[in-house]
Amino acid sequence: MSAAFIRKLEQYDHLSNSEREVLERAVVRQRAIGKGEELVREGDRPSESIFLITGFAARYNVLRNGKRQITALHVPGDFVDLHSFLVKVMDHAVMAVTPCTIGMVPHEALREITETHPHLTRLLGVSIAVDAAIHRQWLVSMGRRSALEHTAHLLCELLLRLRAVGLTTDDSFQLPLTQAELGDTLGLSTVHVNRVIQELRKEEVITWHGDTVVIKDWPRLQGIAEFDPTFLSLKAEPR
Repeated sequence: MSAAFIRKLEQYDHLSNSEREVLERAVVRQRAIGKGEELVREGDRPSESIFLITGFAARYNVLRNGKRQITALHVPGDFVDLHSFLVKVMDHAVMAVTPCTIGMVPHEALREITETHPHLTRLLGVSIAVDAAIHRQWLVSMGRRSALEHTAHLLCELLLRLRAVGLTTDDSFQLPLTQAELGDTLGLSTVHVNRVIQELRKEEVITWHGDTVVIKDWPRLQGIAEFDPTFLSLKAEPR
């Protein structure tokens, strides 16, 4: 099991050495995935769940007219389809937006964990609950936040999620998405995405060079987004 996933679970509660060993044994193999390859296809009936060891992935749906909506961004330490253990047919696809390394956990192994390790089961449940909480915030952003507020909220979220798995340097992180991919995430045109990014730069809230985002004024970015990190459940406590 990846160090990022272990670190993510320990944001929720402490893991014993024996629990770490159980998680390590659950991984049957690792695979390298190229940029643009699908990890999950819509309509699939997976027999394994996938977690990211390295790289970024996006969950998405495509309409008949070809328009795409990205409904989740996955970072190292995330299960991209832990829910496939319970929901048998996938109603979405997941694509690697960068080269990725993934780990495969058979559903049989997850079933054994849930039947014999109640504490791990609760932590996996927290992981699914946090995914749902992120979806709720994205829904609020789509429906009620302005483009500027929406973008600021996403940047706040990603900074904290990546920091939780040790992938930030101070207040900077790598965000290897094109403006088209950001547009599909935010529900905005590439022109509108560029305009919002330029506004945040002009106000000296962020810098963004290539894939590197630097948050220069964290309190102000939080203020623009009205960002409350409670939904990420980053405080370790007994579960």
